[in-house]
Amino acid sequence: MLSSPKGVFIFTLSVLLSGSLIVSADAASSGFFPKSGLNVAAKNARKLYLGTATNSDQWNDTKYFNILKNNAEFGQVTPANVMKWFATEPEEGVFTFQDADIIADFTKKTGKLLRGHNCVWYNQLPDWLSGGTFSAPDLAFIVSRHCFNLVSHYKGHVCIWDVINEAFNDDGTYRSDIFFNTLNTSYIPLALYAARAADPQAKLYINDFNIEGIGAKSTALKNLIKALKADGVPIDGVGLQSHFEVGGVPPTLQQNIEEFVALGVEVAITELDIRFTALPPTAAGVAQQQKDYETVVAACNAVERCVGVTVWDFTDKYSWIPGTFPGQGDACPWTDTYEKKPAYQGIIDGFKTHHH
Repeated sequence: MLSSPKGVFIFTLSVLLSGSLIVSADAASSGFFPKSGLNVAAKNARKLYLGTATNSDQWNDTKYFNILKNNAEFGQVTPANVMKWFATEPEEGVFTFQDADIIADFTKKTGKLLRGHNCVWYNQLPDWLSGGTFSAPDLAFIVSRHCFNLVSHYKGHVCIWDVINEAFNDDGTYRSDIFFNTLNTSYIPLALYAARAADPQAKLYINDFNIEGIGAKSTALKNLIKALKADGVPIDGVGLQSHFEVGGVPPTLQQNIEEFVALGVEVAITELDIRFTALPPTAAGVAQQQKDYETVVAACNAVERCVGVTVWDFTDKYSWIPGTFPGQGDACPWTDTYEKKPAYQGIIDGFKTHHH
């Protein structure tokens, strides 16, 4: 005799319930039931995310990819290179998004937040732009068109854009580059207005390094934020890149974050890594690196409008540091063979710091 539908339902329910209690270790570690991880720690601290930069050509590395896709570890991704100008407008007026779309599609599938990096930067420009000569009106048009098309393509998907990247010298003067030399500071509002028109919902940031502590450069950026706000130019956030040396985290980091937030913007730690200037590291150095990671994360954790932290890739295997600073490195929370370092625990502990 066929059992009644109710009996089938109860049987099915009991199978589902008992089945849900038996989870393979693999499923548990994949973040199906995320117990712990850097992003879990960030969310528990009421931050939006803990994220990482990535390049999709690293994804053939299965160990790398399995850690990257785990939402318990990373809730946000920043494309390290493929949204930059050379990759997205390689010829004047010709826009190519295929490489960036690979990362965008990955974040759609995995439910990670996507941070856009970046619209206007003096570096990694295509030859037609870096080697060209443009009148001010022509370059103004080029900047606006690039920002509009780039942001527009990812409308509703990229939630935060680094619209302006590295506009200042360390002494607080504006960086001499094709944009400033041709347009003075007007390229900054131009880019921000174009980005806002392209996606009214995305948060628009200015991102830089050596602005993490209080000093000439961070003061210059604060003055720019005030001027933009006074003129009604859209600006939502400041990105503190946070490429530090071990033992070199500025003691004024938290106060500086608070001062930016007081201007009416949010803040994010956008490119965190903490490198050793001499290798191999000593035991004392490894302990200091752990402490430094904790200090940076705790400073963000202490300020409500510091919204999240992104590491500039998570394993030494793919770190940019050795290529840029020869002889330096070991800057990331995972080793090049995917062991978690004490630095990993430093991040977890930073999110656990309670501030009253």
